[in-house]
Amino acid sequence: MTTVTRRRVLRALGGGGLGLLAAGGLGTAQAYRFGVTRHTRTLPGLEAPLRVAFLTDLHYGLYIGAGSVRAWVEATNRERPDVVLLGGDQLDSRMDEPPEALLAELARLRAPLGVYGVWGNHDYGSFGFYGGRQYGPARGDWQGTRAQLEAAFANAGVTMLRNAGRPLRDDLYVGGVDDLWHGQPDVRAALAEAGKRATLLVMHNPDLLPELPGRVGLTLCGHTHGGQVRLPFAGAVMVPSRYGQRFAMGWVEGAQGTPAYVSRGLGLSGIPFRNLCEPEVAVMELRPSGEVTPGQ
Repeated sequence: MTTVTRRRVLRALGGGGLGLLAAGGLGTAQAYRFGVTRHTRTLPGLEAPLRVAFLTDLHYGLYIGAGSVRAWVEATNRERPDVVLLGGDQLDSRMDEPPEALLAELARLRAPLGVYGVWGNHDYGSFGFYGGRQYGPARGDWQGTRAQLEAAFANAGVTMLRNAGRPLRDDLYVGGVDDLWHGQPDVRAALAEAGKRATLLVMHNPDLLPELPGRVGLTLCGHTHGGQVRLPFAGAVMVPSRYGQRFAMGWVEGAQGTPAYVSRGLGLSGIPFRNLCEPEVAVMELRPSGEVTPGQ
């Protein structure tokens, strides 16, 4: 397991590199600008087109407030997605009570097939599974906090999938996997009811990709932030993955040739900087396999 901390990133950047980022607020400015990336693919088993919006790594709490989430939600709604998927690390601070400001913004998401999400490693810190500077000490009742938050997200219209799935249409199924580092991920359970439908799989950490038990239609991941701080020619300073740069961001491939997309995410982890790594709302235009898809 690779753990990214503020100290390790700053040490990797070095005093000069950090100075360049901080000069004029450059790194901070990049941290709070975001874009919408659009991707067109075919999805085996799909019988009608599908538009998916993928938002991941919101990290609400430490460096991210409701205003940022509001902007992301508004940008997502303008894309008119059929379904919205959240890729984990929605939370990044101690949660003694449900985060009402965050939930009020997420409740504004509009998608006829619903909004679904999974938990990530920072969510488990927010539950109290482990301690930290923004989480306080670990606590024995973390599972009760997780259950309370799952109910609160459901009340806001977000169904959290923990090794579970849902049929969204006769031709479409979505599955969600628990966090790799702190949960108990079970891909087979997440896809158990998929049958012959086209499948979307959401899992926070892309390090599960080589361990998929079989080919999946499309897998969506977050966690890496694209490295969050990237340098010209060198790429990401650090990626929280045992596979290094392999799953840092973008289109990658999992077991059995499964296509997967690793989003750069939206929030911030460890330090309030980004460099050459714009936050993104990823929009997937998915087509039936028989259609000609540009770029494939």
